[in-house]
Amino acid sequence: MSTENVVPKIHVNCRSLHYPFHNNTVKRLQFSDSLVPWNVGWPDYNPDDFTAPIILGKPWADRDISDPTFSPKWNSIDGHVNRQSFMINYSVKDKRPLNPVGRTGLSGRGLLGRWGPNHAADPIVTRWKRKGSRDVLIHRKSQKKILQLVAILRGDSGEWAVPGGMVDPGEEVADTLKREFLEEACNSLEKSDSLEEHKEIIDSFFDNGEVVYEGYVDDPRNTDNAWIETVAMHFHDDDGNTTGIIPLQAGDDAVSVCWMDVSRDFQLNAMHAGFISKIAAKHNSHW
Repeated sequence: MSTENVVPKIHVNCRSLHYPFHNNTVKRLQFSDSLVPWNVGWPDYNPDDFTAPIILGKPWADRDISDPTFSPKWNSIDGHVNRQSFMINYSVKDKRPLNPVGRTGLSGRGLLGRWGPNHAADPIVTRWKRKGSRDVLIHRKSQKKILQLVAILRGDSGEWAVPGGMVDPGEEVADTLKREFLEEACNSLEKSDSLEEHKEIIDSFFDNGEVVYEGYVDDPRNTDNAWIETVAMHFHDDDGNTTGIIPLQAGDDAVSVCWMDVSRDFQLNAMHAGFISKIAAKHNSHW
C-alpha cells in the first residue's frame, strides 16, 4: 500500500487559537496561511513560549533546552531517543528545532516530552463484518463487503480514534504498535488470562502488518519546537479467527472500545479517517 501523504501540508489543528491545556488559557498567535512557512520572512514573529509544568522533570521528557548538560543530537538517533524526522532534516535555530511544516503560533514544548519529533504509533486492526461467525455481510446500497475496525473513545479529547501512543525510548515501533493496542483496546495493564493464553497467536498477528502512513501529524499539541510524527500500520484478520479470541476492554487512555463499521459517515478522528479510506479502497470494501 502506498504511504503517500494523506494529511494537509498546512497546519489546521495545531494553529487553533486555544492550546489544549488548563481550560484553554494558553493561546496561540493567529496569522494567515501565507505566513506558515519558515522561509517566508517575518522579522517581528515572536509567539508566546510555553512548556507545560506537568512535564518538567518527568523521566520520559527532555530537560529544558537551556540546561547546559542537555546536548541533544538533532536529526539523528540520540542514544535511545529517535530525533530523526520522517519528513526532512529539520532546521535548528537558537538551539531549538523548528517544526518542519512551519510556524504554529506557539513556541516551547507545550505538552510534549521531546524537543523536535515525538514519535508515535497507530495500530489499525480490521476484520470483515459477519453474520454470526460465517457469512461476510454486504452493504445494502454499495453491494460491497463491510469492513470493521477497532476504535477507542479517547478520554482526553472525547474523539473516536484508532488506538495509539508514544514510542518509548529504545522501543521498536513494532513493539509499540502491539503494546498500545493491547493497553488501550484490551486493558492489558490489568492482567488478562485470555491474552496470556493466546500470546503466541497475538504475537504472530502483530508481526504481519502493512504501513499505511509514516510522517507528520497535525496535532493540537504541536508547537514551533515540538511535534508528533507517527507510523500507522494496518493489521487485517481476514477470517476473523484471531480477533475472535482477543477480548476488547477499554484501558489506559481509552474510556470505551468497540468494533466500528467502516464508512465515510463514521465519526472518527479526521486524520485516522484518511488512513481508513485508503484501507477500504485497497480491500474494495464499503465506504
